Amino acid sequence: MQSSPAPPALSVIVPCYNEQEVLPEFHARLVPVMDAMGWPWEVVYVNDGSRDTTLAVMSALAAADARVAIVNLSRNFGKEIALTAGLDHSRGSDGVIVIDADLQDPPEVIPALIAAAQQGYDVAYAQRSARHGENILKRATASAFYRLMQRLGGKVQLPRDTGDFRFMSRRSLDALLTLREQHRFMKGLFAWVGFPSVAVPYERAPRAAGETKWNYWKLWNLSLEGITSFTVGPLKIATYLGLATALFAGVYLLQLVIRTIFFGNPTAGYPSLMAVILFFGGVQLITLGIIGEYLGRIFNETKGRPLYLVERHLPSSADRQVPHRAAG
Repeated sequence: MQSSPAPPALSVIVPCYNEQEVLPEFHARLVPVMDAMGWPWEVVYVNDGSRDTTLAVMSALAAADARVAIVNLSRNFGKEIALTAGLDHSRGSDGVIVIDADLQDPPEVIPALIAAAQQGYDVAYAQRSARHGENILKRATASAFYRLMQRLGGKVQLPRDTGDFRFMSRRSLDALLTLREQHRFMKGLFAWVGFPSVAVPYERAPRAAGETKWNYWKLWNLSLEGITSFTVGPLKIATYLGLATALFAGVYLLQLVIRTIFFGNPTAGYPSLMAVILFFGGVQLITLGIIGEYLGRIFNETKGRPLYLVERHLPSSADRQVPHRAAG
């Protein structure tokens, strides 16, 4: 009986949504970088319900390169789920590399990640020392988000200025894949599993082609996802806000009583009355909204639906891989 081909040593996971313009260039830059390291490898492209010709581009790459695997999801599930699907279908025996297709995370940094991991680390994450091609508002909001997450994270600290671009060993990946919650904030999950980790600084490049899929509304929703998935801090803040509001109301009532005793009870002004009502109403709505965010996530988790559905899976063909030259 013929034995099955050995799995590749490394899997490169690339979630894609409407990346037809940049995908060929990304693959052209990825191949020489991975070949130069001399290890058997595959790249897993995940099509997250793209509406352009991204799937056709992936199919063309797979036809020309046996190391290309394709996971085509049945619809758009979002980047966090698409990334999970790619990790689920990776076969790398030594580990995986997570990277975006837009070339803001240069494939040329991958050898530095591998070299850092070989110093005894399970995770080597790329940390942005510069963010080229981003405006001041984008950099400021990103910095504020990471600072907030570090304050709210408690025992689990989210590395600052760090995205999904990283190397993970097989044992850290296997631990990550045991986490199957519906609302997934992958940066938080990467940090939660722990294992020895090291930062590798790099300069983030401008997007090579196409348009970013992350407008400010989507970034806001991702921030909410990260905060509510990663910490219960907002619930504590709501409690403290309620206590502070109750204290303020008590002081305000006390001064009304004292003023009435010593100065009588003139007709109260309508503006001040409305201000108090609106203030307390706003506090109540904010608190209910925070509770609702967590309650909605509990509702989604209890349904027990699968994270994603795969319309088509084309694995890489290890037995058709071209020979690799030895490292060094």
